[in-house]
Amino acid sequence: MRNIVVKSTRNALGLAVSLALVSHLGFAADIPENTQVQLRLLETTDIHMNLMNYNYFKGKTDEKIGLVKAATLIKEARAEVANSVLVDNGDLIQGSPMGDYMARKGLGDGEVHPVYKAMNQLDYAVGNIGNHEFNFGLDFLAKTLAGAEFPYISANVFVDDGNGNEKPYFQPYHIVEQSVKDANGEMRQLKIGFIGFVPPQIMNWDKANLEGKVVSKDIIEMANLYVPQMKAEGADVVVAIPHSGLSVGAYQSLDENATYHLASVEGIDAILFGHAHQNFPGGKGYNGLEDKGIDNVNGSINGIPAVMPGFWANHIGLIDLNLQYQAGEWSVESFATELRSVENSTADADILASVADAHQATDQWVSEPFAKIAEPVNSFFALAQDDPSIQIVSDAQIWYGQKLIKGTEYDGLPVLSAAAPFRAGRQGPSDFTNVAAGDIAYRNVADLYIYPNTLQILKLNGAQVQEWLEMSAGQFNQIDASSTEVQALVNVDFPSYNFDVIDGVQYKIDITQPAKYNKDGSINNADAQRIVGLSYKGKAIDLKQEFLVVSNNYRASGGGKFPNVNDANIAIKAPNENRQVVADYIAELAAANVDGFDPSADGNWDFASINDTVNVTLKSSPSAETAEFAKKLSAVEATGEVDSEGFAIYKLNLAN
Repeated sequence: MRNIVVKSTRNALGLAVSLALVSHLGFAADIPENTQVQLRLLETTDIHMNLMNYNYFKGKTDEKIGLVKAATLIKEARAEVANSVLVDNGDLIQGSPMGDYMARKGLGDGEVHPVYKAMNQLDYAVGNIGNHEFNFGLDFLAKTLAGAEFPYISANVFVDDGNGNEKPYFQPYHIVEQSVKDANGEMRQLKIGFIGFVPPQIMNWDKANLEGKVVSKDIIEMANLYVPQMKAEGADVVVAIPHSGLSVGAYQSLDENATYHLASVEGIDAILFGHAHQNFPGGKGYNGLEDKGIDNVNGSINGIPAVMPGFWANHIGLIDLNLQYQAGEWSVESFATELRSVENSTADADILASVADAHQATDQWVSEPFAKIAEPVNSFFALAQDDPSIQIVSDAQIWYGQKLIKGTEYDGLPVLSAAAPFRAGRQGPSDFTNVAAGDIAYRNVADLYIYPNTLQILKLNGAQVQEWLEMSAGQFNQIDASSTEVQALVNVDFPSYNFDVIDGVQYKIDITQPAKYNKDGSINNADAQRIVGLSYKGKAIDLKQEFLVVSNNYRASGGGKFPNVNDANIAIKAPNENRQVVADYIAELAAANVDGFDPSADGNWDFASINDTVNVTLKSSPSAETAEFAKKLSAVEATGEVDSEGFAIYKLNLAN
């Protein structure tokens, strides 16, 4: 759907400045007054090396993503208009297994990275640097960018010039002089200026790669410095390309998500943004912000046209600027914005051919062992006891979280982890994580973490951590301790992906008590308390102590409606996917334990003892492997029964 908006002249000050310039320079005699030009801006962003319409973790096609499909939309969008320019907004070379494969393999002299074998065919005008471009170090980045047949920009990364002065590490902006066809079919020359930005937080996120080598500066400060220079150098249109999300809070120096305030910088005509992996316009997170100047229908921020086209090349963004020449300058008289999904497009044959070798090599690589585990990792009994499939995720999240907060205001706070069993039978008796002991490959990581979530960290106190666990304990039915009848452990209406285990603390769950919360987060019984013996480092938890809890974007943004677990308490929105964090953690463990590492659970939670007469049952996989695994456990006992859905029935030992 196209969103068309009429945009008036910015303000009297801008017009006065323009008239002064005209008086100084003289009118451009070859451009008649009121000449009109339509310019289409096209954007890709946050591709994260998803060049193919393919999920390497699952080993199958994914028709909702991929530059090969976006390329078809780009070519179609260009064919619709006389004038267009295409930009990419970064987070390009990292994110899919192909990105990891290329970084581990390295680039030989003169070798072109597969991302540019593809993108060089699409005639990009400019590329902006994203935060993930630094993940593999500056040397690898330089070798990668050498293969791009278009310039790169970033206005807020600086380096010492050797004389104690700072100079831009990248070209801050780029001005393209382009021949365009006006509404009457006449050719005109238009100077289009592009300026790019990266989150200043790169200095924390990639400290090991960047400390002592570069520094980052505030996005708005640099925009105010460079946009006037661009205008002075003749830019007729200024397009900002911030790798920065949209947050409507008050301006703070070194904001990560500064796009809102960037829209107020004088001289910027359009914004092509990214980083947040959301859609704008149309993303539901941007509803209800009209009073802040956010038009989530027509696609503008404080009157400036803007788009953010998702992630993994699942959309392309379009802004059609209707330009008019008056009083010696071009101005935006109206605009239209649009996002186009790749889901129903076809893959471009030329792009497919350009990355075919890298795709085949990557697909083979993800199937090759990169680590060994000494014990199996499965979720057969994840709802009955502390579980290795959750433990390995939590260990990875704590490992990454502790690295992430070093040198920040949060350094020194205890780091906990919240993780849930994503595969615990919700989709049937075969829906369980099951990774055998021995060699594991990157493809196995998808069995450990099935969702493409990004990692986020919340700042909570001990009381809020306890309430998080109370909500999580709604996974279980209330058990009547006096009954000998069969009682099912699991409340089937409560999704297992909302059964969060919080590692870093110790606790028991008393399932003879009623649940405090309903599955929608409302209060079921205000006086109930299922979480007992909650402790940290062997002592009863201090309800006022502050903790950092590592989770994912779904939970941290309010998914599951957990009390206090929402945007208001997010401390850090990390740049990495949880799944990639797990893979990186396993790789590090593998390097230190070549004979295999032990992924077993640490037993930080358990059920409070009931008695030996209750008959509480749990459904699990009917496989012989599950039954064999159960023999090693004191908490579960096979009954030999299989229900009508094909689940095996196990009895729990709740007398310990």
